Amino acid sequence: MKLAHDVAKQLEARLTLRILDMEAFNKKVPTLKRYAEEWFQLPHKMNRFTLERYKGTMVRHVYPKLGDHQIDQIKRRDLKVFFDRLLKKGMKESSFQLIKSPLSKIFQHAIDDELIQVNPLSGISHSKRRSIDIKPFTEDQAFLFLEAAKDYRKGVYYPHFLTLLRTGVRIGELLGLQWKDIDFKSRELVLKRHIFQTTVMDATKNGQIRTVDMTPHLSETLRALKKEKQINALKFGRPFSEWCFSLGNKVKPMSMPPIRKAMFEILEKAGLPKMRLHDFRHSYATIRLLKGHDIGDVSYQMGHSSIKVTFDIYTHWIPGKFKNQVDDLDMHPNAPKTHPEKMEN
Repeated sequence: MKLAHDVAKQLEARLTLRILDMEAFNKKVPTLKRYAEEWFQLPHKMNRFTLERYKGTMVRHVYPKLGDHQIDQIKRRDLKVFFDRLLKKGMKESSFQLIKSPLSKIFQHAIDDELIQVNPLSGISHSKRRSIDIKPFTEDQAFLFLEAAKDYRKGVYYPHFLTLLRTGVRIGELLGLQWKDIDFKSRELVLKRHIFQTTVMDATKNGQIRTVDMTPHLSETLRALKKEKQINALKFGRPFSEWCFSLGNKVKPMSMPPIRKAMFEILEKAGLPKMRLHDFRHSYATIRLLKGHDIGDVSYQMGHSSIKVTFDIYTHWIPGKFKNQVDDLDMHPNAPKTHPEKMEN
């Protein structure tokens, strides 16, 4: 009886192991889309703006092509084909990185969850480095644009464009400005938030709060705008909007489309080439650098992570500008004005 009991126990143990093995075998590995959506729900160190951009990129580009694939079945060759097709359509490096970054993080998390062994994105890079497409205003063009903006719809958009050209703030940071962020006495703007599409983000794009300087004319213009809005609020019996750039009688902050539309119409009126709103930020940097302003201050005002970032983007816009600084090497009082020539015997 004991022998039969032992045999039965062994058979039961083997059967249990087999059932567990089958359960593990039958357990479905999640699709990339399902796993990515779960990953987005986890706590992340990145700011909400970046996370929303990642989500949008995955929805637009990744899910339609790879979303239904089980995550452990996506191989390096699949990703190479996927990115090659995008690159053939003219994808820029910035867009490439915007897709690659969340994908790589998701695959890395899958490694930690023991769903895959290696990150299939490792080593895949943009096939061709491309220069950043910058088409800024010259100083004269910026002046012409602002003059045309004064006459466009009674100058309603003049403060918007003046702020962009005098501070270099991003359009989302401009839209996120509130009156409490402005110190007219010290002529400073404190950038604490930005607006992405219609969502207010409690931080700038890089997640930091920064202070930028205002020129006297910009300070006077914004002070006049605030006074005008206060008078209109009292006159028509409506609340005074806390947002610097609310549209008309609205209390809510303005969105980007009306500003973009105004920009195109003013450009056409002034006979200037087409631009993007982000080129106003580039214009601020190039105009200042061409004037010989300190690159460290330009970098700080723009919120770049380092001076290197600023220099890498804008160095080719200041050719030969600093030659006079090289000439200063000859300015020592005891230095000869010309190089001594060799004496001939």
